[in-house]
Amino acid sequence: MYYSDDVINEVLARNDIVDVIGGYASLRKKGSNYEACCPFHHEKTPSFKVNREKQMYHCFGCGVGGNVFTFVMEYENLNFPEAVERLAERAGIQLPEKSMSAQERSREQYKITLKEMNKTAAAYFHYILKHSQNGQRAYGYFRDTRGLTDDTINKFALGYSDIYKDDLYRYMRSKGYTDEQLKQSGLVDISERDGGVDKFWNRAMIPILDINGKVIAFGGRVLGDGKPKYINTSDTAVFDKSHTLFAMNIARRSRRKGFICCEGYMDVISMHQAGFDNAVASLGTAFTFGHANIIKRYADEVYLAYDSDGAGVAATKKVIAILREVGVGVRVINMRPYKDPDEFIRNLGSEAFEARIQKAESGMMFLARIYSEEYDQSDPGERTKFQNQIARELSYIEDVLERNNYIDSIAAKYSINRDALADKVHGYGVAGAAKPEVVTREQQRLEEQRQSDERPGRTSGSHGANGNKTARLLLTWLVNEPKLFSQLADVVNEKDFEEGIYRTVAAKLFDQYRETGKVTPAIVVNTFQDVEEQRLVAEMLQTDLMIDMSEEEACNAVTEVVRKIKLASIKKQLEEENDMQRVQELIKERKKIEKIRVII
Repeated sequence: MYYSDDVINEVLARNDIVDVIGGYASLRKKGSNYEACCPFHHEKTPSFKVNREKQMYHCFGCGVGGNVFTFVMEYENLNFPEAVERLAERAGIQLPEKSMSAQERSREQYKITLKEMNKTAAAYFHYILKHSQNGQRAYGYFRDTRGLTDDTINKFALGYSDIYKDDLYRYMRSKGYTDEQLKQSGLVDISERDGGVDKFWNRAMIPILDINGKVIAFGGRVLGDGKPKYINTSDTAVFDKSHTLFAMNIARRSRRKGFICCEGYMDVISMHQAGFDNAVASLGTAFTFGHANIIKRYADEVYLAYDSDGAGVAATKKVIAILREVGVGVRVINMRPYKDPDEFIRNLGSEAFEARIQKAESGMMFLARIYSEEYDQSDPGERTKFQNQIARELSYIEDVLERNNYIDSIAAKYSINRDALADKVHGYGVAGAAKPEVVTREQQRLEEQRQSDERPGRTSGSHGANGNKTARLLLTWLVNEPKLFSQLADVVNEKDFEEGIYRTVAAKLFDQYRETGKVTPAIVVNTFQDVEEQRLVAEMLQTDLMIDMSEEEACNAVTEVVRKIKLASIKKQLEEENDMQRVQELIKERKKIEKIRVII
């Protein structure tokens, strides 16, 4: 751990979870909980619950959950130490110096070194661009071909990698970096035959920064006819292209509405120069759910400005599907007759582009227009295919009013019988045809968990699938009704849970009660490093089992749960026990448990 348990618990105690999450989502008091529409997935009915007493949250729709650290880590894309520091700063807590294990210290130093290397390389590339004869070619590309000003070149620290294949390698070695470090950075390839060979040479260089403004990678645009035209740094310990958006460090602070998503970083740079500082782009990869979730943290609407050619239109369709799935609204900017934002702005100017933003089509109307162009509307068969395709797209819309409004608009615009279209949309929805082309990681996780829970003989928790459910229920009852700890002190304990996550949780809860006479569920979450385990723990400790239950029903339910857990534990002990005296004791204990009655 970076910080002691005492420090972590102090930060936890000084950051009320309702106050913290209330800064990200509109919470409303409902009973003992606060609730909101989940900030991690799209929903119309609130299923995101926050409990002040337990200091925990859980979404019963998508499964996210944990304590205040978990929330900040997931929402802000931070690791645990960074979340501790963020919340300590919020509470005005002065943290002690970090104490790290040798492995942790090595890993963090490795990341720091990578960022320092990238920063050093960026400064060198920028220097070569501005102060070398060879750099004038790249400078001319940025200034004359792309129309960038010196201010923009400096703002984005644009540079040039020299014509010599080992130029950066020699420079970085002169700064004390080793071959192994240079190889790990993604800046240089090292081989016995060739020695150090730069990944980038004779290219216009664009530094890629993380959301905090640290250089983590580079993009390079070839000067001349070489191939490939663009290359990016390969993924490293500090750069994951599927979770990095170019210029997000600037765009997230923009006062403009939403984000404008482009295909390339040169489009983004040109747009920022034109005043559209909310422009971002994915890097050398298709738009992913990682990108969508980053956007969702800061905005609820996106304007797509992808190329207007065939490939750009196909990419726009996929991005619409992904953003729709995470609950981000989409509008599409029409850039015809020009191919991309850079070309449009250089020909027509920023005011004309602003006008196109104001007239941007909704994602659904864009799809309708594109499909109408792809199918021959004069051919009855093709027209039927077009109408079926639109009906499928419409069936993905969850909100009834929104769906009906689009049915009205599309039916009117494309001369389709409104009732027939509505019936077809409904048919696709009922038949289950309204499945997006993309599946979220969370949906996949929940399906795998469901299948795992139903799989016979599963023993990762307590005595198979049924045992898992029973273990979860007992732990949930104990948290909801802490007085059960004293009532069950001579009946059940943590050893009655099979080894695994449920025993770990039980041990923490029983220890807390023995030491303090109460339980603090939020502290239990910190026991687990894995996010999926944190979510499972949050679910079991956040669930309210008393809803719509009479006192008699509650007593019967908890009695049944205790009996199942204890009888399963005794059965396991009997199977493993060879001492006859102990066997007799277990048999007597079993008879006693069969007659137990728990009063809440």
